[in-house]
Amino acid sequence: MARDLSQLQKQYNRAASMPMRRGPGGPGGPRRGPMEKGKLKNSKATIKRLLGYLNQYKLRIVLVLICMLTSTVTSLFGSYLLAPVINKLTFFVTQHETDMSAMERFADGIISSITGPINALVKSEVVTYIIATISIFAFIYAVGIITTYLQSRLMLSISQGAIEKIRNDLFNKLQKLPVRYFDSNPTGEIMSRFTNDIDTIDVMINNSLTSFISGTVTLIGTFIFMITTSWVLTLITIAFVPLFMKLAGVIAKFSSRYYSGQQAALGAVNGYTEETVTGQKVVKVFNHESTCVEEFTLLNNDMRDKQFKAQFWGGIMGPIMGNTSQVSFGVTVGIGGIMMVLGHLTPGALTVFSNYSRQFAMPINMLSSQMSTIFSALAGAERVFDVMDTEPETADPENAVTSKIKGEVVLNNVTFGYVPDKTVLKNISLYAHAGQKIAFVGSTGAGKTTVTNLLNRFYDINEGEILVDGIDVRNYKRDYLRENIAMVLQDTHLFTGTVKENIRYGRLDATDEEVIAAAKTASAHSFIMRLENGYDTVLESDGANLSQGQRQLLNIARAALSNAPILVLDEATSSVDTRTERHIEHGMDRLMKNRTTFVIAHRLSTVRNANAIMVLENGEIIERGNHEQLLELKGRYHELYTGKKELD
Repeated sequence: MARDLSQLQKQYNRAASMPMRRGPGGPGGPRRGPMEKGKLKNSKATIKRLLGYLNQYKLRIVLVLICMLTSTVTSLFGSYLLAPVINKLTFFVTQHETDMSAMERFADGIISSITGPINALVKSEVVTYIIATISIFAFIYAVGIITTYLQSRLMLSISQGAIEKIRNDLFNKLQKLPVRYFDSNPTGEIMSRFTNDIDTIDVMINNSLTSFISGTVTLIGTFIFMITTSWVLTLITIAFVPLFMKLAGVIAKFSSRYYSGQQAALGAVNGYTEETVTGQKVVKVFNHESTCVEEFTLLNNDMRDKQFKAQFWGGIMGPIMGNTSQVSFGVTVGIGGIMMVLGHLTPGALTVFSNYSRQFAMPINMLSSQMSTIFSALAGAERVFDVMDTEPETADPENAVTSKIKGEVVLNNVTFGYVPDKTVLKNISLYAHAGQKIAFVGSTGAGKTTVTNLLNRFYDINEGEILVDGIDVRNYKRDYLRENIAMVLQDTHLFTGTVKENIRYGRLDATDEEVIAAAKTASAHSFIMRLENGYDTVLESDGANLSQGQRQLLNIARAALSNAPILVLDEATSSVDTRTERHIEHGMDRLMKNRTTFVIAHRLSTVRNANAIMVLENGEIIERGNHEQLLELKGRYHELYTGKKELD
């Protein structure tokens, strides 16, 4: 039965009320609340933070501004030259002198300054003036083209550099986040930060930011040239600005309301897609294809509705502003025509001002048309910065311990819960001498995996202490502690690369000889040599071309290579057949030699030779002892071993 939209939104938008989701290392923490819908949380702070990524490019930004200014001035001055040209051509036709303004006379003087040499060749005043005008226009617009090209190249290098830094910062932050974060957030939604959200920021920096700066410069420049042409018509044009601003404000208010919702819906779709594709075998085994289609359709339709509203209000701004500017243009030109008839304005000045009137609205229209991109990028940036602002793992103490670890482990009255109102472990106490094998047995959810998560400091305990060689694990340098604890999990993960590289992941500075020795320890050498290219065989798609047992043997080889004195085996053989299990156990027996080992197993036959077996139920140790002692108790372990009861 398909879940309804509200249930899917709660799950994939990380609603706080969502139950914990079991991650690769145990239950995750509480879901974090969804991004506040209705408006961006703090657009000013987000913009300020984005601009911070541009600080290292100050010189290039200055050059971009110079290029923009030059390009704008050449475009505006090119338009301004039309006034004396039109007036001059009118004079040639009508022989009627027009009263030009000071700026018009200045522009006419520039053209006239090069007419002398041309007139000596052409012998025609009209042709000479036209050739001189074309030459000046060609020079002005050539400068404009060059500066526009340089501006685009510089801005592209700035945007790509800033995006590279944002992407690096985001990825680096992910490496510092606790396991709790990854247990409680869908992988697809995290990936959405790297793809959709950063892409929208890239578009904004490269295109929208350029358009914003260029539009602002053009707006100011146009205003200056307008005021020098006719201050009366300028005031009329300016009178429409409050209307422009009011319309833009209203539309922006509606736009911002939907863009954060759009990005959140996109993340939900990505999260669901990633989860469904990853679990496709399970989907097919239980014939849930139609249910998945129904649920995806709900999420997809929700995203479509949010995108429609966001894109509609973002896209409608351009047409509305454009049509409003046409009204402004019509009024301005109409009054300008009356002024020309009355002799207060030359034909050239009216033509130029009409052009400027359109140009004055163009930057406003251009800026308004970028609002959809800007709002989308700001929503994406907030989501990216939300990850960057997540609390990382607690810092190591100033004098963190890095002394050699032998493998003596003690838990004293350890109490822990993933969330404050639910205790998972209650006053757990146990010890393991160096080289001993300690096994954990119990029902699903009893807290077995949680013990090993705490040993690695994937999570920190609420009460009590965990000691390694008599030192609290919180006093060790976290990286050093984990270097000394090797783990073989039920769910193996192999990276894209060769077999040799995957084994070497256990210790990156290991030699080829050490890699082969580790593979032999794990009983993996023989099957590796049967692969097409042996240790140089490339694995892809998490080792899809290997069997589950072979993948697990590589996982054991990786742990063997680490030489860690403490070993954790978390149901390492539960997903393989009995024959493969025996093969893996031979490798694990060699791996466990001279190491303090913690074993979590559902198959009790694998823990018979443990020095001590802890039976956990509901977060408490209800029985402890070796195999023979626990059988003599005739309690929970005896019931499980004899088959009177089964593990839940």
